[in-house]
Amino acid sequence: MLSFVLPLVLLCAGVHSQNRNAASMTVNSDGSSVFATKLGLAHNDKNQISTLLSKSSTGVISKGLALDNVNGHELSISQTNIPGFGSQLTGAGKLNLINNQNHHLDANAFITKNMPNIPQVPNFNTVGGNLDYMFKDRVGATLGAARTPFLDRTDYSAMGKLNLFHSPSSSIDLNAGFSKIASPHFNTNWQPAGGLTLTKFW
Repeated sequence: MLSFVLPLVLLCAGVHSQNRNAASMTVNSDGSSVFATKLGLAHNDKNQISTLLSKSSTGVISKGLALDNVNGHELSISQTNIPGFGSQLTGAGKLNLINNQNHHLDANAFITKNMPNIPQVPNFNTVGGNLDYMFKDRVGATLGAARTPFLDRTDYSAMGKLNLFHSPSSSIDLNAGFSKIASPHFNTNWQPAGGLTLTKFW
């Protein structure tokens, strides 16, 4: 259910400053990978409009638009096609709460309309969000949850992030943590998850 979230998070988190383009490649611990880009279309001193595009090795393709503010806030909308499932339309927002030399804290929220190809299954919504914290742009953590009332399902995630390398033109980040599904019909224990992300800026 959260297949749409990872590309969106990578795209939205990949650029922290205005008027920059970015491309990232993430290799996950389960062997899958995601390629994502964020390309600026227009900007002024305070805002930038960018196109979003991502493709995973599982065939999931997402495309959309983002509006970034110089203060670290963002709004985005994206459309995702998932093989064997259907499509999703997601609206997301990011609010920067703290941004100084040592601390960076963002609050993220999204709502997704799921539109399955299966005629017997109606369209349904998923809502969720997370808190994303970084210390000196080197080490951080993200706590998130997503709720799907139609399935009576809640997805939880707790992830850590370690920046291994950073320069004005590139960054390498290690992500690791755990995720869990809670539902009356299907539950999982906390399962390990992780990935290595290479991001190129220009």
